[in-house]
Amino acid sequence: MFRVFFITFGCKVNHYETECMKSLFRERGFEILRSQEGADAVVINSCTVTSSGDSRVLAALRKARAALPDAVIALTGCYPQASPDEAAKLTDADIIVGTKDRSGIPGLVEECLADRRRIVSISPYIKGEPFEPIVCSRFDDNTRAFVKIQDGCDQFCSYCMIPFARGRCRSKPLEIVRQEIADIAANGKKEIVLTGINLAFYGREFGYDMADAVKVCSGTGGIERIRLGSLEPEMMSEDMLMRLAAIPQFCPQFHLSLQSGCDRTLRAMNRKYTAEEYYQLTERIRKIFPDCSFTTDVMVGFPQETDEDFAESAAFVKKIGFAKVHVFRYSRRHGTRADKMDGQVPENVKTERWQKMTAAAGECREKYLASLVGKTVPVLFERENSTEFHHGYAPDYTLIKISRKNPEKSLRNRIISVIIESSSSDDCFGIPEHLSY
Repeated sequence: MFRVFFITFGCKVNHYETECMKSLFRERGFEILRSQEGADAVVINSCTVTSSGDSRVLAALRKARAALPDAVIALTGCYPQASPDEAAKLTDADIIVGTKDRSGIPGLVEECLADRRRIVSISPYIKGEPFEPIVCSRFDDNTRAFVKIQDGCDQFCSYCMIPFARGRCRSKPLEIVRQEIADIAANGKKEIVLTGINLAFYGREFGYDMADAVKVCSGTGGIERIRLGSLEPEMMSEDMLMRLAAIPQFCPQFHLSLQSGCDRTLRAMNRKYTAEEYYQLTERIRKIFPDCSFTTDVMVGFPQETDEDFAESAAFVKKIGFAKVHVFRYSRRHGTRADKMDGQVPENVKTERWQKMTAAAGECREKYLASLVGKTVPVLFERENSTEFHHGYAPDYTLIKISRKNPEKSLRNRIISVIIESSSSDDCFGIPEHLSY
């Protein structure tokens, strides 16, 4: 029996695809390892959103080759797809493929194990490319199951490599989604997270949308929670929101990608909304989902961003009152329009703005968590990682902790109502509504 180890970088879509590849390798008789020691093969699933992400991938490749000189190493994912010429030169990898045909990777690894022939196979995306229908029903290390239902992006934001790494928008047909969710529920998962590269565009080519996918999940016995991954704000229609609100299992945590709260910067980024349109959307959502939360991503140091632009963006973040913000520095990506723009912001200025925006985001988070004190929320508990606390997540994805009375007892995968008694800078603490747990 051959043994394979996986190294995964990047987003939840990448992690889902790794789980799918694990299932495909198992079907061929491979043993999946939790560490690379003794591996016959290593699969590195890469990310290329930032230049630092590229560096981490390349470092992992070098490290794997040094540790396992005789192993077959396969490099796959967004980095080779977006930069095929650079990737092809990486002699530490025996197999180099992109983001297409993940189901073919186990066969390539078997071929390489048999004859040690180096394989470089990176084909570009073409218009009308179908969705690769890989599926997964096992998520051994996660309490919730992340399920990719959409791939690709048509937006071409001026800073982004993803359309080159993932191709154009395409969707997993609902009948495949329905069967995959049923298989996941049969394995005991209670929460589904629907993900995609540009999730809000799900189903356009078939005449349906995200709410239809959520509805399919909600009709599956055993599924008690459904949440959505990152969303583009311009695609969130009133009709879709109302249909989501009618689904009891839907968790009202909205990760609405912002990038900047400054209209001038948004235009330069080729984003398809204004700050005011984003704000009005959050107001509509709050009316429909009174207990919702908003999380987001914010970029600082975009080319030509002035101190005034940055201040406008920081003020907007405070205005929305996000529950959590991922703040990151702009990273130049070769081949994008932003890389060619004048007015590149110095790294020290990016770092200063990152620190200030992170502080503003922290203030928002503390204020939001404090607003939850006194509420009773259902919490899906995770695998224990502390002798003092059980921890889990509320529907708005707030981290909730309760005292762990019995160190031998696990609450993993149970949903328990918790009364929130206090909050900190990053979580809330409470007591079970019913004391026997």
